[in-house]
Amino acid sequence: MKNKLIKQKPAFEVIEPSFGQSYLYQKFDASTNNKNAVWHYHPEIELVYVNGGSGKRQIGSHVSYYSNGDLILVGSNLPHCGFTDKLTNNESETVIHMKHDFLGNDFFNIPEMKKIQSLLEISKGGIAFYGKTKRKIGEKIEVLEYQSDFHRLLSILNILNELANSKEFKVLNAEGFAMETEVKDNDRINIVFNYVKSNFKEEITLDEIADLVSMTVPSFCRYFKKITNKTFTKFVNEYRLVHASKLLAEQPMSITDVCFASGFNNFSHFNKSFKAFTGQNPSQYRNQLKNVLT
Repeated sequence: MKNKLIKQKPAFEVIEPSFGQSYLYQKFDASTNNKNAVWHYHPEIELVYVNGGSGKRQIGSHVSYYSNGDLILVGSNLPHCGFTDKLTNNESETVIHMKHDFLGNDFFNIPEMKKIQSLLEISKGGIAFYGKTKRKIGEKIEVLEYQSDFHRLLSILNILNELANSKEFKVLNAEGFAMETEVKDNDRINIVFNYVKSNFKEEITLDEIADLVSMTVPSFCRYFKKITNKTFTKFVNEYRLVHASKLLAEQPMSITDVCFASGFNNFSHFNKSFKAFTGQNPSQYRNQLKNVLT
């Protein structure tokens, strides 16, 4: 039976900085993982460093699998799920929330802040950093734990500047992604995202998803493509393939079982889709991960 909680919208998360601070700094260790795994959004910009481990990231219409930790910058009001859980096997997770004007209304408009202002604008689509940037900035984020409030603030500004100058990044949602368009659009797309999140292991037809948001199939297809810059079928397949990547990395399941546990009902189609998505077939992907871990 399809999940009944299909009308659930992303939760609006109220974020309050600690007394005497203009931002919120939180650090979670392996035994106290961040419990905010639900689909949520907030006006604050969110910088997240996951030290080690692997897991799923869902930010806007983008879904992907990360390994060896993650460094993510999530823009204002961009819906996303939490990045860690008890299966991620990360050492720690550090999260920094800051309002766009946390240093004053016009601070980022001064000439010296031009690159950071551009970074924050790009972050509306979600940004994942990799390579030396992920390692270097990750270390600086971890050190924040031992700094005073004032020096931590200076360090955050320095971190944003280094991220703004890095070329080791990927924008997760293609240009044209428009989660902030209208309230009605947000409600519709969030209903769709939540439904896929809960039911991707089952068949999802265009008729049922269009009916869910009170649209005709042609209107829904145009609407979804306009909002997310991808077809609904592609979005669902990507969600299934990311889940398959996670199972291949974390569970001692046969590849056939992974195929069907991820919502695919044709093994040949699964193999072909997985290779197109990752550049490797499932067995090659799993063996490469084993070699990396070894």
